[in-house]
Amino acid sequence: MSNWYLQTGKDSDIVISSRVRLARNLAEFNFKNNYVKDESKAVLDKLEEITPALGYGLKFCKMENMDYITKVSLMEKHLISPEFAMKDGRNQAILINDDENICIMVNEEDHLRLQVFSAGLEIENLVGLITEIDDKLSELVDYAYSKDFGYLTACPTNVGTGLRISIMVHLPGLAITGNISKVLRAVNSFGMNIRGIYGEGSESKGDIYQIFNNQSLGLTESEIMKNVKAVTDKIIEQERLARKNLEKKPIELEDRVYRAYGLLVNSRKLSSDECRSLLSDVKLGTDLGIIKELDDAKVRKLELYTQVGNLQKLLGDELNAYDRDIKRCETIKNIIEN
Repeated sequence: MSNWYLQTGKDSDIVISSRVRLARNLAEFNFKNNYVKDESKAVLDKLEEITPALGYGLKFCKMENMDYITKVSLMEKHLISPEFAMKDGRNQAILINDDENICIMVNEEDHLRLQVFSAGLEIENLVGLITEIDDKLSELVDYAYSKDFGYLTACPTNVGTGLRISIMVHLPGLAITGNISKVLRAVNSFGMNIRGIYGEGSESKGDIYQIFNNQSLGLTESEIMKNVKAVTDKIIEQERLARKNLEKKPIELEDRVYRAYGLLVNSRKLSSDECRSLLSDVKLGTDLGIIKELDDAKVRKLELYTQVGNLQKLLGDELNAYDRDIKRCETIKNIIEN
């Protein structure tokens, strides 16, 4: 079976993926921004020591041993943050399984960032899985915890449960109909955030956004789950309404998605950003059953393997920007034809 990011799930026409994350710190060490002497290495060594006992098929991988392209490919899969990918990797690591649906970052903003992933809208099962991993980990290490505040974290916004639920959504209908700004404002008013493809501080690319809770203190895990689910369901409803409005002008819609498909298939040179923009319309056309030449599985491959890092990983070669733009088009044709 293919990895989760190449699979489909519940409401996959709109929800690309779900991620659940827990921020945790070890009681015996200072927070990362207050490390003294060799504490960062001590945290790293501690996690390397307990990885075999944690199970789940997790492997301990030091970031300083990874090449740049591998780090970028992990970032593009949303397994690690951009900040984590761009650092030199000294005294940083990930614990990751072969399916890549579990990834724990060591020495990112906190000592530990536990993460689990799934295609489509999948919140309850992911929370169940990460709770199980968290419980197992708490038997192996002592967490920094306060009876008054809950789990203690480097950033005050993560104090409490330390839980963040992120839902990646594709919203071309709202973007095309001009209603995206209204929806973004509504989400923020419900105590949620909606940001670009790589979370806080990033911009949307290809009409892709992340919805996530901005509060973990004073709320239970169940309340956070309920709130994120309610907002996501409302966004799905609004996006589907927008798509129905687009379908009232079928020729214009078909023309838009097939123009994008034609450029995607016949171009000889495409930048990453232009490709992502075209893929947004192509995915819309595929999900609505307009573009018959593609299915969701191929769209998923196109979305992954046209990105900078994963394109080079697929080809097994380090390429400059000009050559990547050419090879991207060749890769698109290979995926569509096979």
